[in-house]
Amino acid sequence: MTPSRSLRTWWTWCAVLLSTAAIAAVAGRWMLHHGLQEENLLAHRQVSLYAQTLSQRIDRYRALPDVLALDAELHAALTQPQSAADVRHINQKLERANGASKASTLTLINSNGIALAASNWRDPQSNVGEDYSFRPYVQQALDHDHGSFYGIGVTTHEAGYFLSRALVDGQRKIIGLVVIKIALQELEREWVQTPDTVFAADAHGVIFLASDPSWRYRLLHPLNATDTRELERTQQYSGQALHPLRYQPQEALREGGAMVQWQDPAIGRKLWQSVPLPEDGWRLHIVHDVSSSESAAWWAAAAAGGTWLALSLLVLYMRQRQRMTAMRQRSREELEALLKQHAQELRSAQDGIVQAAKLADEGLSHGLEHLPQGVVVIDAALNVVAWNSRYMDLFKLPAGLLKVGMPVEALYRHNARRGMLGNGAIDEAIERRMQYLRVGSPHVRESEKADGTVLEIRGNPLPGGGFVTSYADITSYKTAARDLRSLADALEKRIADRTRDLDAAKHEAEQANRYKSKFVAAAVHDLLQPLNAARVFASLLRQQVQDAEALQLARNVEGALSAQDDILNSLLDIARMESGQLVVQLRNFAMQPLLDTLGNQLGVLAASNGLTLKVVPCHYRVCSDEALLRRILQNFLSNAIRYTRQGRVVIGCRRAGNQLRIEVHDQGPGIPEGLHQEIFEEFRRLETGRQHERGAGLGLAIVDRLGKLLHHPIGLRSKLGQGTVFWVYVPLANAEAADSATQSNTENPAPITMQHDASAWYVGPSSHAGQQVCQLLQRWGYPLQMLDNLEVGTDTAKPRLLVVDGDNAQPDLVAQQLAQWRKTPSVIWLTQDLAGPHSQQAQRRGWSVLAHPVKPAALRALVNQLALRHS
Repeated sequence: MTPSRSLRTWWTWCAVLLSTAAIAAVAGRWMLHHGLQEENLLAHRQVSLYAQTLSQRIDRYRALPDVLALDAELHAALTQPQSAADVRHINQKLERANGASKASTLTLINSNGIALAASNWRDPQSNVGEDYSFRPYVQQALDHDHGSFYGIGVTTHEAGYFLSRALVDGQRKIIGLVVIKIALQELEREWVQTPDTVFAADAHGVIFLASDPSWRYRLLHPLNATDTRELERTQQYSGQALHPLRYQPQEALREGGAMVQWQDPAIGRKLWQSVPLPEDGWRLHIVHDVSSSESAAWWAAAAAGGTWLALSLLVLYMRQRQRMTAMRQRSREELEALLKQHAQELRSAQDGIVQAAKLADEGLSHGLEHLPQGVVVIDAALNVVAWNSRYMDLFKLPAGLLKVGMPVEALYRHNARRGMLGNGAIDEAIERRMQYLRVGSPHVRESEKADGTVLEIRGNPLPGGGFVTSYADITSYKTAARDLRSLADALEKRIADRTRDLDAAKHEAEQANRYKSKFVAAAVHDLLQPLNAARVFASLLRQQVQDAEALQLARNVEGALSAQDDILNSLLDIARMESGQLVVQLRNFAMQPLLDTLGNQLGVLAASNGLTLKVVPCHYRVCSDEALLRRILQNFLSNAIRYTRQGRVVIGCRRAGNQLRIEVHDQGPGIPEGLHQEIFEEFRRLETGRQHERGAGLGLAIVDRLGKLLHHPIGLRSKLGQGTVFWVYVPLANAEAADSATQSNTENPAPITMQHDASAWYVGPSSHAGQQVCQLLQRWGYPLQMLDNLEVGTDTAKPRLLVVDGDNAQPDLVAQQLAQWRKTPSVIWLTQDLAGPHSQQAQRRGWSVLAHPVKPAALRALVNQLALRHS
């Protein structure tokens, strides 16, 4: 075929194929467009029906709040004081109304946003008593008479649609509202029956209902700052992480539809159609699978292309027949020339075979010389027909031994006489090798010669009969393998030795760390003794001097000593935790007394800095170590007050499943995100606090260690310029433990109220620390006696305040002696180990516990608190 003809044929086939592809593309595109339009109209009708069903389900309950708003008993519950029986009657009334309407929850809320009654009043997570004033449906009803809102319940943690209706009195003044919460999860179960993905999104673009759970609480588009603040304020989707969907629009369709390539979730190319729900501000969406239309388009393209290709091939076939008729005549003329040419080629091939036989007879076998292995070829008659020089070198065969046509058995007998076939019977060894050649089965084996050379022997049968065997010298490889095994054994031994050395070094380091912790604890304790004495003397000096300059100097000295005392106490706490001396005493207790104590202790400090400390009431009970938890929250509050220049600090609790999340909010400068982990390290502090109140950077380090010790997760979130929230998760107490704890508190009554002018006893050895405490109490106007033990004062008048040196007394013995008194005094237990068993026993008996040596300010605050506790 000439080049011009080949080029013409190539262009012909290119034209046929290109035209076929074009026809198929046009037909497929038309069919796909037509199919997508039909699918789009079908999806629009389907999503419209779903939207109508959703609206009808909501409209079914819209009249119920209006009807309940006319109920006289509900009006009376909002305007008149209600007894327990009245409240129970209102709860049962709402429960019956809810049962008849098949709604989720009915709630009666007063004008302050507090739930007075609810249909779920029997449930553990009842709405009764909860504050819903921040919810939009409450604010809408109070402002506009009606309200609606979809969100996750802050009490039940179940999603639903809230409809609210205001209740007004005779003067048209709003006195409260009634709310119905509609559960829409039944719609999702209906949507699951369709193969498409159906979901509803609110005005912010948040998906709140979906047939596929993985689509729920996803974003159609990222939220702006205003929407984010709105969702956080209303807690609409509390506890849910909102992640945006990732998709790429490709083609717009009629009726608001579009073809979209979905990337997250990765579902490929789908049709997206949606309709609005104007009354609620929602949009209902459907993601429809168009694989049937795409499949139909492919079939249409294939049919059109196949038809066009068949027609093109028919035309080419007719033209080819015309050319073949013309070529037959020319072929007859060329046949004789072709036969002559083939005859000449046969003669040339015969001559080549003869020459090759001669070369083989001369033993040259040049075709095998380039191979690195030794090779020998045996024909079907088990005669040697070819070999190379490498084969002769490996077996040291004499020149002239091998000849073409030599029986291979003769070669085996020659090698046997040289001892190369082993020590057994020669005939058996030869017969075994001859059998391998007769069977013609492939084999691989290794053989070591007398001189130490290791050969890898591979035998394979030839297609036309015969056998080829190769011999490779692998001595160097075997030697390297032995060396590697020896090296590996040596390395394993060295690794084992190094491992033992590392274990010994680790043991020494751990032992040194324990010695260090003990040394730090002992050194800090010894330093605290003279430091506390200096603080007492400074406090007494401040009360003695009258000169303003000297008074300020005394205050500065006392402040410096207080800061140094805080640092040493923090170091002592860290040393105790590192050495394992800090014992955790878990028990169930109510949170509110602990919050009140923190509010009283730190409220004065906040007020002195121009701040307001707000304590949000909490009715939950938790299981933790009260002293250690108080230390965590005290550090949170101290830091918040230290770094807040104006505004307020808030401490409150939120329930999170079976845990309580205790949060401390401040309005400080905020913490950069890159420092969220570093601030929990020792001696790391921010430079934005008050210059005279900066700590040593140990407070949050102690908090982090205490959290790990108690297994209480600790964390924070912060916005620069807006403030920081620190939190700690604490397990809730179970019901049985709460009941027993309540009974225990009832059996141990609180201390009797103490008058400020009452007498006081100090029980303990006459130590330097004890004398300091006595001097302080006498300075504050308390008649004081120092006793070695309580038995000494058996016949004297009993005091109202008893200060006991806990390091030299037993709580049980003290309690037995106090049980014989007519009136129980208020007891202050001084100890060097706040986490010790004696301190825990003292706390369980309702006694106040202070660290010894005492801080004058802490002692004075505690004494005043005991005097005013029951006033």
